Amino acid sequence: MVLNVLFAARDGLWPDYEAHLPAAFAKAGLDVNLQRDHAPEDVDYIIFAPHDGLTDFTPFTRAKAVLSLWAGVESIIVNETLTQPLTRMVNPGLTRGMVEWVTGHVLRHHLGMDRQILNQDGTWTPVVPPLAEDRKVTVLGLGALGAACATALTGLGFDVTGWSRSRKAIDGAQCLSGDAGMDDALRGAEIVVLLLPDTAATENALNTKSLALLAKGAFVVNPGRGPLIDDDALLAALDSGQVAHATLDVFRVEPLPAEHPFWAHPSVTVTPHIAAETRPKTAAIEIAANIARSERGEAMLHLVDRNTGY
Repeated sequence: MVLNVLFAARDGLWPDYEAHLPAAFAKAGLDVNLQRDHAPEDVDYIIFAPHDGLTDFTPFTRAKAVLSLWAGVESIIVNETLTQPLTRMVNPGLTRGMVEWVTGHVLRHHLGMDRQILNQDGTWTPVVPPLAEDRKVTVLGLGALGAACATALTGLGFDVTGWSRSRKAIDGAQCLSGDAGMDDALRGAEIVVLLLPDTAATENALNTKSLALLAKGAFVVNPGRGPLIDDDALLAALDSGQVAHATLDVFRVEPLPAEHPFWAHPSVTVTPHIAAETRPKTAAIEIAANIARSERGEAMLHLVDRNTGY
């Protein structure tokens, strides 16, 4: 049976996915008619990333699922017309990208690389960092991305504590859970990596109270979601020296407005939401495999729970 699959995302994404999806579908044993303009009533599956074109899912009465190209789905699940099952993107390329970005910036702060790069005035000032085993790193959020980053950091020898809403286990890391567990995970942390989902329960996870739990001069690394941080509280912590530096990849408003104080602050690094970009080649394989599961009558992977928001 031929499956009608609609690709509904911004124009710039189409050429790369058009180059990879057909081969992925064929390898998965699927006969697919992939288009950008199927009649809604004929569509079996929708590959989706939010854009100005598709905002009403009501006409897609035959669609069995909507497969998001993004790991984060908080801007999708608020659409009341979306009644079809929704999957989020989890794939090796996205995970590897996040692990590389996180480990790079954690090592940057651990080794004091900024100080060495900026100190080029002829002054010989050797400052030896501690070994990784003596550096306390906390990872908030132990989903697929957080768990992969925590695993990589333990592999480098860091003293890693992870926190998640539900209990998890990661070899070599201390894993905490529950409301009280977050405070325990943050207490004394020298580097904090934020990889929580964006939900009502996680908004402002880093605020005045929680930032005060960190070790004096700690580093904050946020490739997760902008609303996880109270911006004003972080700026105050940076100005007081409670936080030495914040490396931020995600923001409440994107692109980050030119007038936002993060741009000008000497202790903030802004990166333009690049920590874990979905790679079309690996994403296509994941999408095809998930549709194949559905067609075999198996439960699709990475289905979003509307109650938890992820």
